[in-house]
Amino acid sequence: MTTINIQEIEKLIPHRYPFLLVDRVEDVVLSESAVGIKNVTANEWFFQGHFPGHPVMPGVLIVEAMAQTAGILVMKSTARAAANKTVYFMSIEEARFRKPVVPGDTLHIHVKKLKERDPIWKFSSQALVNGTVVSEAVFSAMIVDKINDKE
Repeated sequence: MTTINIQEIEKLIPHRYPFLLVDRVEDVVLSESAVGIKNVTANEWFFQGHFPGHPVMPGVLIVEAMAQTAGILVMKSTARAAANKTVYFMSIEEARFRKPVVPGDTLHIHVKKLKERDPIWKFSSQALVNGTVVSEAVFSAMIVDKINDKE
């Protein structure tokens, strides 16, 4: 199994601070599954307003971390074919938020491919903290050509 560090993550997907929500990806089984790691700290930008005095990671950002983990898996799995490609979120289904995620938590974001019909991939995902499911969702993503801003 493969581990993907932050330097490689930045080569695979275009997200950067403050919107890069995956610190590392572990247990990678190419074209099948992976586990993204997000260390949630009190310094996160979103805690300033969500919520003062009671910081809770917004659910939409947990789903975004799921999508980024899946995007990293897709790009790593299709490395040669995806050299001039990127992955875009297409749909979210069955999103559930079971427990709040707070500073000090470490999210373990399990993504599993449900199906692939090039260029569309569908995933199921669960985010866990200390082995407890805090969120889950089913979502789809599409591989598209990169937009070249430098022309």
